[in-house]
Amino acid sequence: MTVLTSRLGDAHVDLVRAAAAGDEAAFTRIVAAHHDDMVRVSYVVCGDADLADEAAGAAWLIAWRKLGDLREPDRLRPWLVSIAANEARQAVRRRKRHGVVELAVADTTTAGSGDPAARATDIDLMNALARLDPDDRALLALRYVAGFDSTELGRATGRSASGTRARLARLLDRLRTELRDE
Repeated sequence: MTVLTSRLGDAHVDLVRAAAAGDEAAFTRIVAAHHDDMVRVSYVVCGDADLADEAAGAAWLIAWRKLGDLREPDRLRPWLVSIAANEARQAVRRRKRHGVVELAVADTTTAGSGDPAARATDIDLMNALARLDPDDRALLALRYVAGFDSTELGRATGRSASGTRARLARLLDRLRTELRDE
């Protein structure tokens, strides 16, 4: 059972088709089911909550326009999350091109944790992720936030499943090394 089926019921294909035909209520149900996933993936890619919201919003505009082009309605979630990841990557590139300087400020309110060591680990991880290329962060977000398997990752990135697994393994090794060094 897909995530979409569990969230939207067995009529998900009809819902996608109705939304593609211009049914705003159907599209609203799709947005309600997938918006949080898109924002989470966008946040991992860009590391900024406001930019993640903007990327998800831009992704919804694209999805509304191109929903009729979706050939496999049961692949709606991966399609939407991939659009959001792409928009987040583009937002990061635009920000770099326009010379906006981000200052890393630690969030001292790690959810559910009063442990300073846990907060330090979270900060180290966020800093290590911030040093990655947006494409690499998108790959990690699609795998660990959206839960894509290697076949879905390959489709989303235009690579083979085995090539995607190898790239992901190299990224994880790099992050482990950076986290040990900090």
